[in-house]
Amino acid sequence: MTKQTDPPRPPRRWPRRAALVVVSALAAVQVISWTTATPQVGHFRSSADHDAYAEAYASALSEMPPPTRTFDLETSFGTVRGYEWVGPNASATPVLLLPGRGSGVPMWSENLPEMRKHRTVYAFDAIGDAGPSTQSAPITDDRDQAEWIEDALVRLKIERVHVVGHSFGATLAAALALHFPERVATLTLLEPAFVLGWPPIGTLLWSIPASLPFLPQEWRDTAVARVAGEDPEEMDLDDPVTRMITLGGTGYSAELPTPRPLSDEQLGQLAMPVYVALADASTITRGTASLPKTEAIPDVTSKVWPRTSHSLPMQVVVPLTEELEAHWASGDRPQRASAGSRN
Repeated sequence: MTKQTDPPRPPRRWPRRAALVVVSALAAVQVISWTTATPQVGHFRSSADHDAYAEAYASALSEMPPPTRTFDLETSFGTVRGYEWVGPNASATPVLLLPGRGSGVPMWSENLPEMRKHRTVYAFDAIGDAGPSTQSAPITDDRDQAEWIEDALVRLKIERVHVVGHSFGATLAAALALHFPERVATLTLLEPAFVLGWPPIGTLLWSIPASLPFLPQEWRDTAVARVAGEDPEEMDLDDPVTRMITLGGTGYSAELPTPRPLSDEQLGQLAMPVYVALADASTITRGTASLPKTEAIPDVTSKVWPRTSHSLPMQVVVPLTEELEAHWASGDRPQRASAGSRN
């Protein structure tokens, strides 16, 4: 049975942010699938695009608590920009946050204050995406995606982490869990794009005009609203993270492999405790429609959160963190007592 809570209605800025995350992920996938014949390296389209994005990123990052450390880590595929926020329990296994496509570390601004109350938190900007991380070699498959994260953890001398991925970041988290399971104490998939299945065809189609910078802004706003399932006149365009995602989507040319949904066999290989959070109004996972796929995961807690969209982690900050802390605590133990649960 699916457990549900009744969180308050989220602020109206979230629908556009949610839609832009979806658009950034889906549009990049389509461009790669249709136009890329050989592996490439992601890049900003111009220095002006880079500068505009960097300014927006800095503005969005300033809304987060100041990090304990900021670092640039060399990997086989480029340099990872990462941040550390030391929590009250230094002996507890830390958390690693992986953001959605185009979102960057600042997407966690709402969640970080709650998460760091419990344990140390790390966050990476993805290689091959808009952000301070830089790509130096083509990324061709999910093994490559997992390898740069593994390289970064080695550089930090971190043995195990609780990995949390949102949207496209969930594909990165799942890749690490599949290829380097010894690194993953627990796996958390928040509105996981592509991991459990392909997005609906309607979402894919509307993401095309929403992502084309040469179309009139009114047309693009209408398409973004269709992706979000919202009225474009009700969506706030002044949110700093929204501006950052917008500039990343129009100014950065991502050259990444098309994500593929995991097979039942691959899902069955996820031996660590797994938490899957789905939004009931999601235009990409379709909420309850993705629940049956989670049954292939041996030790899983899956939940559909009511009155939420693809921006689920920002919409249910406190209750989600409470559930995740219990999930992380179970992974701190060497072995779980039971095979798994579905709330």
